Order: sequence, then structure tokens, then C-alpha cells
Amino acid sequence: MKTTRPHIPQYGIPDHEEGLLPWSFVTERLEKARNYWVATTRPDGTPHAIPVWGVFVDGFQFFSGGMHTRWARNLSANPHVALHLESGDEVVIIEGRVELVSDPESPHAKPVDAAYVAKYQMPHGLPIWKLHPRVAFAWSKFPDDTTRWVFDPSG
Repeated sequence: MKTTRPHIPQYGIPDHEEGLLPWSFVTERLEKARNYWVATTRPDGTPHAIPVWGVFVDGFQFFSGGMHTRWARNLSANPHVALHLESGDEVVIIEGRVELVSDPESPHAKPVDAAYVAKYQMPHGLPIWKLHPRVAFAWSKFPDDTTRWVFDPSG
């Protein structure tokens, strides 16, 4: 993972590394958040956004919902997704692709279910989506601490 500044001309983003946020800023907020917004693409190319529940486990964001919902059908057809938190003040945005975890023998099945019980007082079960980040953005004092993380595409 490489930590940099995003290129957003005319918004006053600093061109130096001083003040970049640590990755822990992102992980702490992902762990604490109750709701996450997921943006997908419909088969006709139009956007779709919906709030979902999820958990951050073993360095990955997991989220879920009914497999017959519009957004789950969108992800089944096109695994590219953007996920962000509700706050516009302490911003966390992750873009990447999802993997459907449906095997009960997956090493993620039990830890994710336990995290759902701890967070929402109910088990989730499978299937569940695992987000593999491509790029993430965060800030709490825009534009001063605006930070971008770029992930290794093979990871």
C-alpha cells in the first residue's frame, strides 16, 4: 500500500507528505461505523447506492444483505464497488472489487459471524461480500490532511 495525496486541482490539497493520515484513521472508523454506504453499477450502467451493515475483520471490510436485492445482483454482475461512511466530516471512501464468500469452510466465515454478533447482537451467516481495496481516501480537516492509499492490485 502506498500513501500519497490525491490529485484534485483547485481544492488546495497540499503537495507535501506532512499531515498525511495514518491507515489507522481508516481502520478505526471502519471498525466503529454501524452503517456503510455501498455504490454499485446497474447492468444498464446507472449508479445505485444503499446503506448496509458490515464489519471490519482481519484487515478487510465485509458487508452483506439479501442476495436478491438490486445491489447484490449488481455486484454479482460487476464486482466493482465504492464504499463510504456516513460522515462528511471524517471521510473514509474505499473503492475496489468484491468477492462473494459463501463457503462455510472459508477462514472468514466464523470471525465475520462473531464480529456481527458483537456489533449487531445477531449472527449473519453466509454469503457475505469481502471488499478488496484498490484505492482509499480519507480526511478530517479538508484539504489539509486529505490522504490517498493505493493498494497493490495483486494483493
